[in-house]
Amino acid sequence: MSKDVLKTAFGLVEKSSKAIIGSVDDEGYPNIKAMLSPRERKGVKEFYFSTNTSSLRVTQFLKNPKASVYFFDGRFFRGVMFRGKMEVLHDKEIKELIWREGDTMYYKLGVTDPDYCVLRFTSESGRLYESFSSRNFTVE
Repeated sequence: MSKDVLKTAFGLVEKSSKAIIGSVDDEGYPNIKAMLSPRERKGVKEFYFSTNTSSLRVTQFLKNPKASVYFFDGRFFRGVMFRGKMEVLHDKEIKELIWREGDTMYYKLGVTDPDYCVLRFTSESGRLYESFSSRNFTVE
């Protein structure tokens, strides 16, 4: 990935308060959902989201881990899509790492709530859109 593409992609991820995640349903159709921005991340390679174990997305990712995550800047009409794999994690350590004050609003039993899990997205490639053009890139 070129330094310019990496810098722009990193900036879009940094500034986005939301992420759009894509999963695949049983019939092979894409399903899209808005999420809060990742709780943790490792550059643009790994993104960590909190979600409900009982959610439709978790069911879909367990059946088919192919996924996409999209970040955008509506003001300047640019965005970056990452393609890769989504894993559903229940490890106590990772759940504690991304737990935030106030999460009991979503997970009443706290960090050990069985309906609380972590989604870890690992990027493989992406596509950056800006200035009326797109560029594909590989994430290393």
